[in-house]
Amino acid sequence: MTDDQRLRVVIADDQASVREGLVLLLGGLPGIEVVGAAADGEQALRLVAEQRPDAILLDLHMPVLDGIGATRRLVAEHPGVAIVVLTTYADDNSVIEALQAGARSYLTKDADRADIGRALQAAAEGLTVFDPRVRATLLAAAIAPGAAPAAPAAGPSEAGAAGEPPDGLTHREVEILGLIAQGLTNPEIAQRLFLSSHTVKTHINRIFAKTGSRDRVAATVYAQRHRIG
Repeated sequence: MTDDQRLRVVIADDQASVREGLVLLLGGLPGIEVVGAAADGEQALRLVAEQRPDAILLDLHMPVLDGIGATRRLVAEHPGVAIVVLTTYADDNSVIEALQAGARSYLTKDADRADIGRALQAAAEGLTVFDPRVRATLLAAAIAPGAAPAAPAAGPSEAGAAGEPPDGLTHREVEILGLIAQGLTNPEIAQRLFLSSHTVKTHINRIFAKTGSRDRVAATVYAQRHRIG
């Protein structure tokens, strides 16, 4: 990868030691250039406006403007910047609120630098990455009491096999939706189903439209409710 192709990243974390450590760790990865570091959400927004990075690595709990508020403003003001949350919190409220605000990926701070680097690269390419703790949190939230129950006669495989799939989904779309719910990325889905990445992306856009899902989190919840996956 040439210097012109390096991923330009801003880091935002209120703890100076963590912030400085991330700058050193990520700055040492091939293909990544750290172009700024912020101590709160407002500083992060200013840096993004000045530096125009490809991605931002963002903590949730920061002074002045927290990570959720910063995420909402970044989505509104800088929609081209991929947002990756890196935090100590993996509870369902934090995860779901961050993803609903517009974060593309969510990691906890026990992730190593290679994992963080891969998540940033993937997010900049439009993909979503969750670490295992976060994926478990999402699945638990999707099937928690209060979620809409699935149709009583439908088994785990019946939604896409018996009768017509819900909401006008095709059988192929049900298959892809099930793989999304299992946490597979677009390339993994393409490899599994022997499809091109472009075809997978087209199917996913149609799935989002038919199910009323704004992102993969909402699609996963939909899949759990309909016992798809």
